Amino acid sequence: MAAPELEISKIGQIAINVQDVDRAVAFYRDVLELPFLFRFGGLAFLQCGQVRLLLEQPPNGQEELRNSILYYQVADIQQAYATLQERGVDFIDEPHMIAKMPDHDLWMVFFHDSEGNTVALMCEVRQ
Repeated sequence: MAAPELEISKIGQIAINVQDVDRAVAFYRDVLELPFLFRFGGLAFLQCGQVRLLLEQPPNGQEELRNSILYYQVADIQQAYATLQERGVDFIDEPHMIAKMPDHDLWMVFFHDSEGNTVALMCEVRQ
């Protein structure tokens, strides 16, 4: 039986590794004039058109990540996870809720692409 269509609709979020989150927020918000959305722990989120930017500092003692992480938005994260598992994708974790927002729950799952880069699927489940 063929796997169902994946239906990736857009890039929903891009993570940018920074040395200082506060300094980076000031740059992206004040210099580039991107709308600031919110902070969640040590993470900061801004909007760039239809794409959300995540500014994060790698945890102490960990090697800085070399790439940005593309977050592909899907309508059904469980279905997309199952489809990609059938296609042999190397998942780092299972779909899980990252945060409860006022109008939706944010779900993500992370995997490696063919070159070993970390990539993610994200899904905003409306309440």
